[in-house]
Amino acid sequence: MDAIDRQLVEALRANGRSSWAELGRVVGLSGPSVQERVKRLEERGVLLGYRAVVAPEQVGLGTSALIGLFQRDDVETDDIVEGVREIAAVEDCWFVAGDQELVVKVRVPDVHELEAVVGQLRRVNGVVRTRTTVVLSTRWEARPAPLPQ
Repeated sequence: MDAIDRQLVEALRANGRSSWAELGRVVGLSGPSVQERVKRLEERGVLLGYRAVVAPEQVGLGTSALIGLFQRDDVETDDIVEGVREIAAVEDCWFVAGDQELVVKVRVPDVHELEAVVGQLRRVNGVVRTRTTVVLSTRWEARPAPLPQ
């Protein structure tokens, strides 16, 4: 990635709905040139997609939790990941260092539904126990880290 690609990525991270012309003004290129560069960034897997960011509580998902998953020794982590992928309430899944092998973020309407999701996670083959941390409030989320130079 060159400096212009980095500028394009930063601009798209700030506003994924920018027009080619707007992006062109940011990086000093024509709209068609920007479009071609963005297409190449997509093809190379630098840009993975575009999405709408919603306020979870406004769409009925007011309860969030981070849940650590402890793995049985004779099970592959990837097998657990595939089982977890089937649970719709799981928004993110991270392989981590520490006591637990995986941490997942879930969003649900309420604590009753959270209890049900924890039960689903405990039934995933290879999960021996869970540790749940309920999120009381979110100060910020999904803040993009600066790109390295």
